[in-house]
Amino acid sequence: MKDTNCAYCMEGALVAEFGIKICELPTSKVYLFKEQSHPGRVIVAHKEHVSELVELTAEQRAAYIEDVCKVANAVHAVFHPNKVNYGAYGDTGHHLHIHLVPKYKDEFEWGGTFEMNPKKTFLTDEEYADMIAKLKAELGA
Repeated sequence: MKDTNCAYCMEGALVAEFGIKICELPTSKVYLFKEQSHPGRVIVAHKEHVSELVELTAEQRAAYIEDVCKVANAVHAVFHPNKVNYGAYGDTGHHLHIHLVPKYKDEFEWGGTFEMNPKKTFLTDEEYADMIAKLKAELGA
């Protein structure tokens, strides 16, 4: 079931405020986060409108985590971060999604919790397209 007030369910203008769709995987939709203070930051949103991992069956949960891992591997392959941080929130947007936030030593926020939306780094359409093409190629999408 879709929630008409949910950016991930409705996509379009709602999701375009913060992300660009990269592709769909078996259980998820993958978005490039427009704010790129952490180069390669993406969101893996579940295809169903559920709020938390506990709302999924064990099989659904395992399949979703497989998608998250596939995307994390692509982020590592394309952007070569020292670490990827994972954040699953949803206090205000009740749709299961995980932020994959690449972290780089000696750069922005290394050693600390990432800032949700620091609004420091936005790219050109061409730069976003290049990042998306590289991730799609790595994901086989």
